[in-house]
Amino acid sequence: MEFNKVRELLDRYWDGASTLEEEEALRVFFNTERDDLPADLKDVQPLFGYFAAEADIPEPVFPDIELLIAQSQPQGVVRTMAWHHWMKYAAVVLMAVGIGYAAQRFESRHEQVLAERSIEADTYDDPEEAFAMTQKALALLSRNLNKGTSQVQKLSYFNEATDKLKAN
Repeated sequence: MEFNKVRELLDRYWDGASTLEEEEALRVFFNTERDDLPADLKDVQPLFGYFAAEADIPEPVFPDIELLIAQSQPQGVVRTMAWHHWMKYAAVVLMAVGIGYAAQRFESRHEQVLAERSIEADTYDDPEEAFAMTQKALALLSRNLNKGTSQVQKLSYFNEATDKLKAN
């Protein structure tokens, strides 16, 4: 058989598209001793040699295995009582208790948060006092923003000076 034909058969074999006859032809080709095989085909030859060696090993026979299998088969249906599954029932009860406890904790926490919000809603009884405190807070915020603006202005002067130096 030509080496190109063997390569084509090997490609079909590796793709899983070869027929049984083609695979048998490959086994016969690689099981015959050849000295003129190319390197790529010499790499594949031990694989087919392994297949041939493994095919010659007889399968072990276990005569007692059928007897053991027949003995291990249950003779009849075993009925179980409902109370044998007590772990399932206990798990269901524990889940229900856990869900109930979590729902109760959620509800009490929700009521507590609502109560805290209603207390914080009106901290000043006098609207003029609330207005004065708001003005004071906004003035503080304005002062801090003006400090940041002056720092940005200094950075702007630095950038302009850098641009002039680059231009010259």
